[in-house]
Amino acid sequence: MWDPGQYRRFAGERARPFYDLLARVGAEDPRYVVDLGCGPGDLTAELQRRWPGAAIHGIDNSPEMIEAARQWVPHPAAGNAEAACPRLSFELADVRDWEPAAGVDVFISNAVLQWVPDHLELLPRWAGALSGGGWLAFQIPGNSGSPPHAAVRDMAASLRWRPLIGAVELNRQAADPAVYLDVLAGAGCDVDAWETTYLHVLGGEDPVVEWVKGTALRPVLAALDDAQAEEFLAEYRQRMRRAYPPRSSGTILPFRRVFVVARRNR
Repeated sequence: MWDPGQYRRFAGERARPFYDLLARVGAEDPRYVVDLGCGPGDLTAELQRRWPGAAIHGIDNSPEMIEAARQWVPHPAAGNAEAACPRLSFELADVRDWEPAAGVDVFISNAVLQWVPDHLELLPRWAGALSGGGWLAFQIPGNSGSPPHAAVRDMAASLRWRPLIGAVELNRQAADPAVYLDVLAGAGCDVDAWETTYLHVLGGEDPVVEWVKGTALRPVLAALDDAQAEEFLAEYRQRMRRAYPPRSSGTILPFRRVFVVARRNR
C-alpha cells in the first residue's frame, strides 16, 4: 500500500528531478501525453500546465495514489462542458500491461521503473507506441549502494529479520545510462542519457528515515505487524543517524538519479 501523504512529505525534493527531466523534452504542441506511474497526480497536473492543449493521462497501479490523483480532475459543473470532459484523466493500471489506444506524443515516467522487474524490456515497446517524432522521458533512482538501501539488505539478511522480510521484493534501481542509450537507440530513437547526484538538505527528526518510509521501505513495513515495524524502524533509525549525522544546515542526503530522454525518429 502506498501512502500519498508520506510520499508528499518531501514533495519539493522529489519534484526537482521531474522538472529537470521535463526541461529536456522538446515537444511543442503534443496532443496526447501519458504519465506512466503518476503517483498522487501532483506532477501530472504540471504536465497540463506545460501543454494546456494536450490530453494528459496518468497511469498508476496503486488505488491509493489514483484516488489522490483524481482530486486534480475538475468536477462537472452545470453548463461547463470543459469541466465535464476534462483533458486531465487518471487510470488504475499496471504500466507493464497498459496499452495506449492511439499513438502517444510524450511518455513521462518519473521514479517508477525501479519498481518494475526487467524494465529494459518495456522500453522498446514504449518507444514503439510513440507517434512519429514522439518523446519518451524517464528518470530512475540509482542508489543501490547507498546506506538506506544497503541497510535494508543487511537487515533483511540478519537472523532477526530474515524469517519476516527475507523474501520481500525490494526496488531495483537504475542501470548505467549507457545501457538505456543502447536499448533505445536500437529501438529507433535519438537518445540523451545522463546522471546527476542531488544533495538534498532535509530538515526535521530522522529525515532520511521519513524519506525512505515513503518509497523503498514501503514493502518492508507492509510485511510486518505494528510492533515488528516499530522494532525494525528503531534499528534502522540508528543506522541512518550514523550514516547521515545532522549538520548546522540540516541533514544532507546525496541522491543519484539516471535520466533518459529519447525521441523517436520520424
